[in-house]
Amino acid sequence: MLSRTADHLFWMARYTERAENTARMLDVNVQTCMLPQSDEENAQVWRALLGISELEDRFAEHYDTLAAREVIDFMVRDPANPSSVVSCLTEARENARAVRGTLTTEVWETQNQTWLDMQKLLKGNMLEDDPSKFFEWVKYRSHLSRGVTLGTMLRDEAVHFIRLGTFLERADNTARILDVKFHSGTAAPAARDAMNQRDFYYWGALLRSVSGFEIYRKVYRDVITPARIAELLMLRADMPRSLLACMDEVVQNLAEVRNDVSADTERLAGRLRAALQFAKIDDILEAGLHDTLTRFLADINQLGNRVSRDFLVPLAA
Repeated sequence: MLSRTADHLFWMARYTERAENTARMLDVNVQTCMLPQSDEENAQVWRALLGISELEDRFAEHYDTLAAREVIDFMVRDPANPSSVVSCLTEARENARAVRGTLTTEVWETQNQTWLDMQKLLKGNMLEDDPSKFFEWVKYRSHLSRGVTLGTMLRDEAVHFIRLGTFLERADNTARILDVKFHSGTAAPAARDAMNQRDFYYWGALLRSVSGFEIYRKVYRDVITPARIAELLMLRADMPRSLLACMDEVVQNLAEVRNDVSADTERLAGRLRAALQFAKIDDILEAGLHDTLTRFLADINQLGNRVSRDFLVPLAA
């Protein structure tokens, strides 16, 4: 496959996944802000969301106040924000259009219709009247895109590059959510212990942001604790959005597209998977969850750069 074609497929998938992840983070913040809390705690929630995507400085350049309405506008509508829902779905559609001949009609029409419907929804008042309904729509369209891709496309290199983009983006996002939530003042105190009622709703909202609340109940059948949340979202291969599940997919899809120069990239991916596969959450907490996740984020960023170097159009320096 031509590197430019693979590049468009890879980034189409990454941007679609990023739009969904942005919607998930915004939705959990909207739900969290319904809990009784001070203005400072409320501002901290939105500041943490900007920190997840490393967008605090960019936000400050365009907005004077840090409040829910401004952050939602920045993360949904603002074309100057490369991680906004509008920017991501626009880029996903443009990348899909560039490789229209490689995609099935159903995949292209799904991407194109998502972009068209987004314009209509944002011209209306859905985002202002019921933001959670809009975020659910974004998630639904992302689910639909993945389902149509797997349901209609030949399982060739095109699908493998799409899957690579999806799971590299998902691993990065899950690690960022965990790092920010555990590293914030709200989450820090009781890493190994059960929690009070307010904390329960806080962590319950976090689990729902990664579709993990029902899975947590099914796996642990007990009270929610931050340590088990970390274990679920890092080390459980059967949890679809966990770091280990993402790395399993990355390793498998890399093996399907390997070439003469990709051995080092495969080794790095295999090392990241092995570190998660054989880890224990107690050892991770003992060594420091923040340090572990910081290293993982650096490694996953390096892995993405190596994938671009070996298979795609190299990223600009």
